Amino acid sequence: MPVKVGDTAPDFTLSSQSGTPVSLKDFLGKKCVVVYFYPKDDTPGCTKESCAFRDQYEVFNSAGAEVIGISADSPESHQRFATKYQLPFSLLSDNGNQVRKLYGVPSSFGLLPGRVTYVIDQQGIVQNVFNSQFNFKGHIEESLKIIQQLEAKS
Repeated sequence: MPVKVGDTAPDFTLSSQSGTPVSLKDFLGKKCVVVYFYPKDDTPGCTKESCAFRDQYEVFNSAGAEVIGISADSPESHQRFATKYQLPFSLLSDNGNQVRKLYGVPSSFGLLPGRVTYVIDQQGIVQNVFNSQFNFKGHIEESLKIIQQLEAKS
């Protein structure tokens, strides 16, 4: 079953580009978290999406949210990608796509790992799910809108 709005986000612990383990529970009670699953480092669509999150990172941060990207690429691949594009947030290595499966992220066209973004509030509840393989900006715009609404309520 895919994770949907209103569900408790499944916890995970994955290695970041620096090799440090990062868990969803590290942020609960402190920050909202925007988790975006993307297909592959350094591909055109994933680069556009990641750079768009980078360009809005300070806005997310000042609204009380952390951004985390997840793909099956290795921590070393994530390190090269993050360095090349100066990405200020964690990219996590989901070797074997275990967390992708845990969240029920669908494949696109039966082949490509899907591109889905989840906005998770401080209590760990999923507030928004945005699923689009090609609307890269939509992932950022929709997430930011939800984060700002959550910030306004607190």
